[in-house]
Amino acid sequence: MHKTRPFITLLFFPILLFVVVSNSMAQPGLPQRSLTVTATQAIHFGTMCITGSSGGTVMVGWDGSRASTGSIALLSMAPTAQPAIFEIKICQGRNVIITFSASTILTSSNGGSLVLDIGPTDQGGNHAIFAASNDCNFITLLRVGGVLHIPGTAIPGTYSGGFAITFNQE
Repeated sequence: MHKTRPFITLLFFPILLFVVVSNSMAQPGLPQRSLTVTATQAIHFGTMCITGSSGGTVMVGWDGSRASTGSIALLSMAPTAQPAIFEIKICQGRNVIITFSASTILTSSNGGSLVLDIGPTDQGGNHAIFAASNDCNFITLLRVGGVLHIPGTAIPGTYSGGFAITFNQE
């Protein structure tokens, strides 16, 4: 019985845009244009094993749910599955647009590689637009899930990699 225990380290690139200053006295000023993003939790698929030659997938939802297809058995040992979580600090009245690559490759020190499809998030898929919550000091969470593709010939080991999400504001 082959065992794999993948984990993913997140990379992200917060985009800080410019500050708009208005001297007009006729209209109220726009909210601040500052955006801060912090990765607070990496996506993790938990521990699993391949029980046949066909392989399959392991899905971790943005809500932390986990499921598998094909000949992948999900094991209940630690560490448990979890979505990636980003904390976004932006002023109310501004929207955030997220963009990311559809997939990335995870590698293992023993020469194996797996494909990770990124998303969906709790705000939608790639190019999702969502409003910030509350005021400039409130943190909006973005939870990100994914689907890990495991071939039947996968080499046992710990797999890691990263993915980038770009956060823009409008």
